[in-house]
Amino acid sequence: MHRYDVVILGAGSAGTLLATLLVEQGRSVALVERRLVGGDCPYLACMPSKSLLRSAAVRRLLSRAGELGASAAPQVPDDGAAAYAAAVARRDEVADHRDDAAYAEEMTKAGVHLLRGHGEITGRGTLAVHGSDDGELGWGDLVVATGSRPVRPPIEGLDAVPSWTSDEALSSPERPRSLAVLGGGAVGCELAQVYAAFGSAVTLIEPEGQLLAGQEPEVSAAVLDVLEADGIDVRLGLRAERAEVGAGGRGARLSLGGGVSVEADRVLLATGREPAVRGLGLERLGIDVDGSGLEVDDHGRVSGVQHVWAAGDVTGVAPYTHAANYQARVIAENLLGGDRRADYRAIPHAVYTIPPAAGVGRTRAQAEEAGIEAVSASMPMKETARASTEGEDAGALVLVADRRRRVLIGASGFGGHIDEMIGEATLAIRAEIPLEVLVDVVHAFPTFGEAYEPVLRDLLSQI
Repeated sequence: MHRYDVVILGAGSAGTLLATLLVEQGRSVALVERRLVGGDCPYLACMPSKSLLRSAAVRRLLSRAGELGASAAPQVPDDGAAAYAAAVARRDEVADHRDDAAYAEEMTKAGVHLLRGHGEITGRGTLAVHGSDDGELGWGDLVVATGSRPVRPPIEGLDAVPSWTSDEALSSPERPRSLAVLGGGAVGCELAQVYAAFGSAVTLIEPEGQLLAGQEPEVSAAVLDVLEADGIDVRLGLRAERAEVGAGGRGARLSLGGGVSVEADRVLLATGREPAVRGLGLERLGIDVDGSGLEVDDHGRVSGVQHVWAAGDVTGVAPYTHAANYQARVIAENLLGGDRRADYRAIPHAVYTIPPAAGVGRTRAQAEEAGIEAVSASMPMKETARASTEGEDAGALVLVADRRRRVLIGASGFGGHIDEMIGEATLAIRAEIPLEVLVDVVHAFPTFGEAYEPVLRDLLSQI
C-alpha cells in the first residue's frame, strides 16, 4: 500500500487547486476522480452556460441595432435554430468538448498522482479506488472535495417524460421548440433566457413568490421584468405536482395544481443541487451522512474528526467555484502548518442573466433575522448617466449597513456590469471600511459604479 501525505477525493476546482498548492511545497498528494478532472464548472456548468449567455446577449444587441444607432434600419436576427447550432459550437469549444485530457496532464506534470476511479474510505487512514489499478492506498490527511450533483425532484411521472438536468442541457445540441423550466434560481433564470433568445417558447415555474429566492425584492422584481420582456412565461407560486406524456404522445404535460397545466417538448430541472457525500464510506470515520453537506470549522476541518477536511460544494457553505477555491487555499495553508481561518462574511455571488444580478453579505431580511439594527437604501440603475448612454433602463442597487458599527454589511444589484461592480462592496464588507470613507470615494464618470455614491449618502444620512 502506497501512503500519501494527503489524499483528495474529487478533482474539481477545489481539489485541483489544493493538490497543486501542496505538491509545490513538497507534499505527496493523490487526487482521486471518477469523472472529469477540473470538475463540472469548465465542462458542464459555469463555462458553457456563460458562453451561451454571451451568444444570447450579442443576439439581443443585434435586434436592438437600429434602436441603439448601430444600424440605419432595424436588424432581424437569423433563424433561431441555426443560430443556436452556432452558439453550441462555440460553447463546446469553450468547454474543450468536455475533454479533460489537458487538465489531467497538467496535474500529472505538477507532480500530483492522479487516480481515475471511485474513491471509498475503507478505514482510518486507508482508501480504496475502485476502477483503478492502484487498489488501496494510505493517507495522513484526507480532503473531501466531491462537489455536488443535480437534485431530481420527486414529481409523479417525471421519469416518463423528456427531461434534462442543467448538466445534460449544457452538453446537448438540442434546442427544444418549447421548454418548461422548473426552478427560478440562478440556473433556471439563466437558461430560460438562453433558450428564449434562440426562439424556444419558455415557461419558467417557481414555487416561491419571487425569482432568485433570498435576493432583495427589488432585484428579484427587476429580473422578473426582464425575463417577461424577453417573452418568458413566468409562473410564480406554482409547483409541478405531476408529469405525463403530452398530446400526441410526445413532450410533457405538467400539472401545477388548481387545474393549471403547462405543455412543453422538454422539461429542464433547475431545482438545485445537493452535496455529493453518499457512497464515499464517510460513515467508517464516524461522519454522519444525511445529504446536507459536511460541517466544517473555520479551518476547513470536518467537525469532530481528526485529519479530515472538506472544501467546495460538499460543505454546503457557499456553492460557488470562487468559494471552493478560497476554501482550498485556507486548507492548503493549514495543512502546511499555518493557522488560517476562513471568513465567509463577504463571499460574492452572481447570476449571469442579461443584464446580470449579484450580491454579497446580508440582505435586509437576513440582517433583521440576525438581530442587527440595519438601515438600507436603494436606487434604480437607470438613474446613472451610463444607463442613458447604454440604452439600459433595468435594474437596482440595494445597500445595507449596520447602524451601530457604521459599516456596510450587504449589497445586492441587478443591471449593467453589476457582477464586476459588486467587488467594491465585497472589499468594503470584508475590510469593514467605515461608511464615512466609502461615501468619500470618487467614481469615474459615466460609469454604473456611480450608483454607489447617492445610495451611500442616503445610508449615512439615516445613521
